[in-house]
Amino acid sequence: MARPVTMFTGQWADLPLEELATRMAEIGYDGLELACWGDHMEIDKAATDKDYCKKQLAILEKNNLSVYAISHHLAGQLVCDLNNDSRSDGFAPADCAGDTEKKRAWAVETMKNTARAAKNLGLKVVNGFTGSSIWHMLYSFPPASDEMLDDGFKYFAKMWNPILDVFDECGVKFALEVHPTEIAFDIYTAQRALEAIDNRKAFGFNFDPSHLHWQMVDPVEFIRAFPDRIYHVHMKDAALQLDGKSGILASHLNFGQQNRGWDFRSLGHGGVDFEEIIRALNHIAYTGPLSVEWEDCGMERFRGATEACDFVRAVDFSPSNVQFDAAFDD
Repeated sequence: MARPVTMFTGQWADLPLEELATRMAEIGYDGLELACWGDHMEIDKAATDKDYCKKQLAILEKNNLSVYAISHHLAGQLVCDLNNDSRSDGFAPADCAGDTEKKRAWAVETMKNTARAAKNLGLKVVNGFTGSSIWHMLYSFPPASDEMLDDGFKYFAKMWNPILDVFDECGVKFALEVHPTEIAFDIYTAQRALEAIDNRKAFGFNFDPSHLHWQMVDPVEFIRAFPDRIYHVHMKDAALQLDGKSGILASHLNFGQQNRGWDFRSLGHGGVDFEEIIRALNHIAYTGPLSVEWEDCGMERFRGATEACDFVRAVDFSPSNVQFDAAFDD
């Protein structure tokens, strides 16, 4: 069972899809997980124009690449964030800039369109973020009451259930990338998010070990906790680089700065135990793509993409279909 090895195009959106597809095919990837920004996937077009979908798919097919999922983290983030300030103005059309509720309204409709686009593309999974109205309450000072936190999960359900209704209509699932700043960022909050929407099947997870690792959450335990909700998998590494002066809150230091308490690393250069993750994925019979999300400020990205493709192929293995000592049975 060789799972498909794909590349998430979110960090490569500065390159035209035609150029990126050619380069990733030359490296050896099986497919691309298309980000819904840059020219990689225009969601409003894809939701209504099947000819546009055929055109984008043809770019991949010309390079012997497949697509298993599309991802719209930017729009998803705006759905529940209460603080849609100038940092996210670039996530939405220019005429939404500076208007929190206009950005939110655009995001809700856009996320519904991701389901329609996925259906038109023949896909079953959309990855992304949800945003969170309570992330800013992470450290409970000023004190945050239980009621305030409960209201945050209720707001998530209020905003996302109508979106998930469209996903159900389209036969598509939404996979949240569990991540700080989202409604779910660890195992406990992921369970609470599921409970908030009555465990509806349209909602699951894009498993990404890097965001769990730097929080010191065991990624394997996440897979074990949600064996039927792992709808997609990102392969991404991270390293704790605590020096006694910094912590995992990263000291307001940007990625790539050596004094950060943690940073992303190219696959195999961080602290994530990918062998145990593959074993856990085998146990839950996950057969979907292993999608590289490449981020490493300390390495040239095409070298990183090449290394990462080789790394995933080397670390992936099929489970055994026999007991090792079965030959000794009477």
